[in-house]
Amino acid sequence: MTVVLPTIPVARPAPAARAPQSLRILYADDLRDLREVMRMALTREGHAIACVADGLLALELLTKDLNAFDLLITDHHMPGMDGLELVTRLRTLPFRGKIIVFSSELSASVNDAYRGLGVDLVLPKPIFPSVLRQKLAELFAPATALR
Repeated sequence: MTVVLPTIPVARPAPAARAPQSLRILYADDLRDLREVMRMALTREGHAIACVADGLLALELLTKDLNAFDLLITDHHMPGMDGLELVTRLRTLPFRGKIIVFSSELSASVNDAYRGLGVDLVLPKPIFPSVLRQKLAELFAPATALR
């Protein structure tokens, strides 16, 4: 006698969200260890990343070629030029990339200032790579066609 066992479907985890393409990212943060963690995490995801230590260096790179980066990720608190001044100056230029601000703490007025400058996302620090991966996937998701 042959016994036939019922087939039980195996639940598989959903694939991790990823940005739809390899992004060219500029990351500005004064903390070297955070720059290195971001470099490793984003490179592992297939993105090209350049890291700088402050807003002045970021603005210099962006000004040289406004099409060199798809995304600027900047810390808020940095010496020389903070994130808010960087974004304010960048908005006077025809930079067409997206902007994410990381900060461990922002006042409501500073958060409102970033929103007024059209920043795409303001995210709290520290951020888990999985959360950043999801946010990048959402931010760079292809537009769905209207039916």
